Amino acid sequence: MRNRDFAGRPVGAVGLGCMGMSWAYAESERDDDVSVALIREALDMGVTFLDTAQPYGDGHNEALVGRALAGRRDEAVLATKTGLVVESLATRKIVRNGRPEHVKASAEDSLRRLGTDVIDLYYLHRVDPDVPLADTWGAMAELVAEGKVRRLGLSEVSVAQAAEAHAIHPVAAVQSELSLWTRDALGQPGTQAAGAGAGAVTGAGDAGDVVGWCAANGAAFVPFSPLGRGFLTGTVTAADFEDTDFRGANPRFQEEALKANLRIVDVVKAVAERHGATPAQVAIAWTLAQGEHVIPIPGTKKQRYLRDNAGAADLDLTEADLAELDAVPAAVGGRY
Repeated sequence: MRNRDFAGRPVGAVGLGCMGMSWAYAESERDDDVSVALIREALDMGVTFLDTAQPYGDGHNEALVGRALAGRRDEAVLATKTGLVVESLATRKIVRNGRPEHVKASAEDSLRRLGTDVIDLYYLHRVDPDVPLADTWGAMAELVAEGKVRRLGLSEVSVAQAAEAHAIHPVAAVQSELSLWTRDALGQPGTQAAGAGAGAVTGAGDAGDVVGWCAANGAAFVPFSPLGRGFLTGTVTAADFEDTDFRGANPRFQEEALKANLRIVDVVKAVAERHGATPAQVAIAWTLAQGEHVIPIPGTKKQRYLRDNAGAADLDLTEADLAELDAVPAAVGGRY
């Protein structure tokens, strides 16, 4: 696999999001042994940028990743997060907590579950509106000074918030959703309300050009859900999800919106056919084409999809391909 640079260290151009191994997607299919084997296979393939977080199964995912990395910790760049707390696993109720004391305590918990002495990349999962960002970020910077964390990152922030944090301590990465149906991080229009006319666009990139900010400030940009929660693979054509799959309540996967959004998939499929590639590879390759500092983290718990996703690193889209993909319509329905 081709590599990209993260803070002076080469990593596979395509990473691995581990959340779905523990919750949110078809939890009836969860199999820890299979997931451990998949993570180890990912390392064998050069997929070395791994992403987890405390809320993913209320600690389960971190423990799972730690188990998979036993004896192979040095092969991975390991990212986890602070700032969100699970109040209820049953309802997936999560609250924000950016208090310095929580940041410090949750880091210790993550280190224990991951079975490591240091976290390579520690994100603030979400900014807590009740705590000054400077206070939260300052506590995270202390963890770097203590040698418990190597680099700091932010998730789902605006350009202004990234700049505020960067002035206190370097931002090594910003993680946000980015795909052909979620382009807000590029400062572009995001969604079109279901049933609305072509001009009724909402969520028009209020965060600003976060991808561009990262490029200008030496930070990686890490797209999560580069496959549109599986939609851009072309395999999701009906809103038929089990109760444990949060997509069942997602506006974009409701029947009317889903049918409208197939227009996006049609373009992805057409480009894929020209290259002898899969729609998943085209969707991921589009995120990679947004800059050499971009490292997408598609998630999967299935071996065949891991290999498919990794293949996107070697797919070179032409300028004509990118123009065609850039022109796809805004997605119908909100993200959540």
